Parts: sequence; structure tokens; C-alpha cells
Amino acid sequence: MSIVDSRPELKRMSRLEGGIPRSGASGRTDAGESADVQPLRRPDTYRRGGRPAPGPRLLVLNERCHRNPLAGGAETHLFEVFPRLVEQGMQVDLLCCGFDGAPEHEVHRGVAIHRIGRRVSYYARVPFEVRRRLAAGTVDLVVEDLNKLPFLTPLHARVPVVVMHHHLHGLTAFRQVGPHLAAASVALEQLIPLVYRRCRVVTVSPSSKIDLVRRGLPEERIDVALNGIDHALHRPAPLGGRRPHVVVLGRVEPYKRVDLVLRALPRIVAAVPDVQVSVVGRGQETGRLRRLARSLGVEQHVRFHGFVSEERKVQLLQDAALLVQCSRKEGWGLTVVEAYACGTPVVATDVPGLRDSVQDGMTGLLVRRARPAALAAAVNRLLLDEPKRLQLARFARVFAMRFSWDASARDVASAVHRAVADRRSARGASLLGRLLHRQPVSAPVAGADA
Repeated sequence: MSIVDSRPELKRMSRLEGGIPRSGASGRTDAGESADVQPLRRPDTYRRGGRPAPGPRLLVLNERCHRNPLAGGAETHLFEVFPRLVEQGMQVDLLCCGFDGAPEHEVHRGVAIHRIGRRVSYYARVPFEVRRRLAAGTVDLVVEDLNKLPFLTPLHARVPVVVMHHHLHGLTAFRQVGPHLAAASVALEQLIPLVYRRCRVVTVSPSSKIDLVRRGLPEERIDVALNGIDHALHRPAPLGGRRPHVVVLGRVEPYKRVDLVLRALPRIVAAVPDVQVSVVGRGQETGRLRRLARSLGVEQHVRFHGFVSEERKVQLLQDAALLVQCSRKEGWGLTVVEAYACGTPVVATDVPGLRDSVQDGMTGLLVRRARPAALAAAVNRLLLDEPKRLQLARFARVFAMRFSWDASARDVASAVHRAVADRRSARGASLLGRLLHRQPVSAPVAGADA
């Protein structure tokens, strides 16, 4: 389903050119922010030692930082949004796990990064580190980046908690990790409606919001802040004359279903003999996928690039005729909009997140049935119909102009300020209630001491 929808939570979505709103107040073009974009607003009500301070002190919890070998779209989002909050006067500290060769502490674009433990021990150490910082009085608000295991911070934090949500794996965790860890993940997700019910939640797509509401979180406390894009980096190349080059971009993990592309490839080769597929990214599935390509007899049509630089990634997207994205679930699909900005339309599975970022028939094609034959038919349709592919590419470029990291940061900052205001209102109401219900002191009865 396209984001052009009649559901109540999507009524504010513009129907013009695909139906999705620009990020924040307005979009961003290649020339930069448009004139109606306003700077982040913040109340001058934060204090340090009795003196006014520019903004709150945020403690962000996310398993990975931008340098982690397993970093993905959530980490890109984190290090695009929160440095912008630092520029507006907020103090941001990130607690994440360590990895080989990483320093324990460093600062990146104003965000102080603190690495504690490795991937498993990290989750055991986070609650103690959060309590230590709260006891020291160095945190005004905690931000949980909820895209892997929930930290359940509201159970022990006496400061506001804002949830930054991308997507939850649910039962797909059993395809991604071992059964014991997957079962723990699913069990912890069942606690989310109870633990986070009073928290402000910021999510990255209407599909993700619907998922949270279905899980039991109150709709009125969930805001959608669409992802942005770096328009200075992701720029279009000439749209016409591109060779039949298909890019698959992202972490090479089971839930990304890169194997579906390879299983569709024999049918694609039969129609387009000179097609080439670039698998860009790294992950635990690489070895299995190499063996699968050999067994299918298509290894000469597939190149595994592994991890590449941002500049090389853009070159590949600019060269590609199509991006193919076959995930079981996404929060939004950041690589989709990056492809659009490079003038590359997308073929994707019709799943949450991707059905928001892919405007079916306008910026790409959605495949309803995640089967090799259906995927091959969609890819062949665009590789063999150049006018149609160019039509989608042109609209994709226009669509990508709507998205801005500055606007995303404004939306997150707004949630932070509202969460702080919520806590102050609750404290004020509690104090007023105690004053109103205080029992009057009775006058002494004459002779009572006799």
C-alpha cells in the first residue's frame, strides 16, 4: 500500500507528488534549506546550578555507534540528528558497545561517545551506568534508540524518557539470531506497551507508528519524524543510458532477504542477458550467498563489494538502473531515498516501512508476493521498458527533495522539549494535589492538657 492513504494518522500527508509530507515544515532541495525552514526552538527553562542553560543534557542509549562494523540506518540517523541538537545547545552523551580497535571514549560532531562492554555484556552494564549518571545529576533526559533489544529504562530512570523507534523485529528475530536470543527479544518486546506507555515516542514512518499502536502504545504520544538525506553527497547522475546494473544495498543479514534477489536472477538473466547485480554491504549471510550464486549458475552476474565508502556507494547508485530492496521489515528504508536522490528508482517488497518510502508506480514498484518469479517480473519490467524506468527516476528525484536531516532534528527536538514539559506538568499537578488535600490543623481544645 502506498502512503497515499485514508487512515486517520495519515490525513496530514500531502497527496501532491506521492502523498508523503516534506520532513518537518518544508523540504530540502539541492540548493539547501528553503526559506520557510525555521531554526530549532527551545525553551529557556533548563538550569545548571541555579543558572539558565541553553538545553537539556541527553543520555542516548544505542547498541552501536557510527564506526561499529555492524552499523546501519539507525546509526546514520543517530549521527545526523543528535549533532544538530548539540549545535542548538543540548549536551549529548551516547552509551554504546565497544568493538575491536575502538577507543573507550571519543567525541564525534559534538556527541560524546562512551563504549561499555561488548555486544552481550553491554546490555547488562547499561542499567548500572544509567543509574550512576542519574545519581550524579548529569542527565536531564534519556533517549532510547529502540531498534534491537529494549533497555526498559522507564523502570529505573527518574527523568523523562524519549523513545527513538525504527522498527522491531518481532518473530523475524528467529531468522536473524539464535533461538535463545530471539526468544528473549520477543519476550522483551511484549513489555513495551506496559513499560513505555507514558513516554514520548518518535518513529520514522507511518507503518512503524501503526505497528506501535497495534502493540498497545497510545497513538497520541507517538510522532512520526521522517528520515532525512544528505543532498550534498547524494546527487543524481544522467538518468538515461544506464546499463542493466542492479544494486542491492545494506547489511547482508537474513532479514534483508538478499537470497531472494539471487533466486530471481536466473529469470532476469533469461530476459536481460547482460544484467549485473552488485551486493553492497557486509554481514553474516555473505558466505552463504556466494555459495547460492554458484549453485544457481549466476555467479558471473553477481559481485559482492562488501563494505564501501560513502562516496563509492553513491557512485554505484548513480551507475545503477535499479535498486532492489527485499527486507522482511524496515523502519523506513533510508537506502531507498538515497537511491532516489541519485536518480535511481526502486523495486521493493511490499512490507512495513518500504511501503512508505516506495511510492508504487511513481518512484518504483512494490512486489506484493515475495517470490522469485514476482520479483524477477518487476525487475524485468523496468529493465526492458526504458521510458517507464526514466519516468520513475525523474519522479524519484523530485520525491527525494522532500527530506532533510535538519527537519528530522527539529521533530526530535520538539519531542525532547515536550517530554521535559510533561514531567514538569506532572510534578506541578502532584504538588498542587498534595496542597489541596492537606488536612487543616485542628485548634487545641481548651483544657485538653489538664
